[in-house]
Amino acid sequence: MGLKVIVGEGQFDRALRKFKKKVQEYGLLQELREKQFYEKPTTRRKKAKSQARKRWLKKLADQSLPKKLY
Repeated sequence: MGLKVIVGEGQFDRALRKFKKKVQEYGLLQELREKQFYEKPTTRRKKAKSQARKRWLKKLADQSLPKKLY
């Protein structure tokens, strides 16, 4: 799976931006960081559960009414 970006007429900055966008879309850097070190399955589950809880608490905070300031 190779990513190619065509550079035309010395538009290196534009090509670099397109390349970075493609890498971001495919999630290559995220995958590389995840596979850089071995993570035990229990640790992976614990981290996923913690992230889900944070998302849930954030959603609750967005839905709740602001505290009265008096």
